[in-house]
Amino acid sequence: MWALRKLNLDWAEATNLRMMQLNEMEEFRFHAYENAAMYKERMKFVHDKKILKREFKSGDLVLLFNSRLKFFSSKLTSKWSGPFKGESVSSYGAIELESEDGTRTF
Repeated sequence: MWALRKLNLDWAEATNLRMMQLNEMEEFRFHAYENAAMYKERMKFVHDKKILKREFKSGDLVLLFNSRLKFFSSKLTSKWSGPFKGESVSSYGAIELESEDGTRTF
């Protein structure tokens, strides 16, 4: 009998202890999830604060980023081309570009 008391094989007490441990683990996981969400929100705020909104007008000189060149691993090629003159700017941010010599428009 004393061996059972020493091993604590009381099923009710063992199940209560196990349920308490599971609840503590669930609560710990919930707090970790909340903290990660708050961290992501703060980092997004800090990152977005540093982004400058660019407003282009017609006649502005702009550089064009060629995204196809980023697939080729060459350090010395420039991914930017231009300058190009902005011909017309739409309300949603699309810009019609014209080359400096006026031959190409896109």
